[in-house]
Amino acid sequence: MRQLFIALLLIVGVSAASAHQLRTASTTVLFNERTGNIEVAHRFFLHDAEHAVKQLFDKKADIHQLESSRSQFSAYVQKHFQLESLNEEPLPLKEVGYEIDGTNFWVYQETPIVEGLAGLRIRNNALQDIWRSQQNLVNVEGNGPIQSVTFTVQDEWLEVRF
Repeated sequence: MRQLFIALLLIVGVSAASAHQLRTASTTVLFNERTGNIEVAHRFFLHDAEHAVKQLFDKKADIHQLESSRSQFSAYVQKHFQLESLNEEPLPLKEVGYEIDGTNFWVYQETPIVEGLAGLRIRNNALQDIWRSQQNLVNVEGNGPIQSVTFTVQDEWLEVRF
């Protein structure tokens, strides 16, 4: 009987833990020589995005049902992500789109590849204004070895060099 009780406690604990926000996001910055663009793909856990839209915009926001909630969240993500050259020259990103894919919410952006770029300065503080524990991983690919930086609430700009 005791073993059954412990097993039930474990199942309940795992279920409760999986219902909480993960407070992590990942972004891929891809240098795509074929298109001539730096392509950016932000991935947020849908559960985190659901909670975020309610805190950021409106208690009635619904990322599943309302296009306006999806659009607002995409605009928010884009506002909180920036790329610059190492000389602090902005690389203006344009919106490509966004989508829900399974348990993820994706936001897509792009900017033309700049000749002679020696590295990137990156800013990514999405969701850190509502969750101080939010971590945002950024992987930079397609221009030498993959490089990664992780943003915590203390980070403003981080750099990768090619």
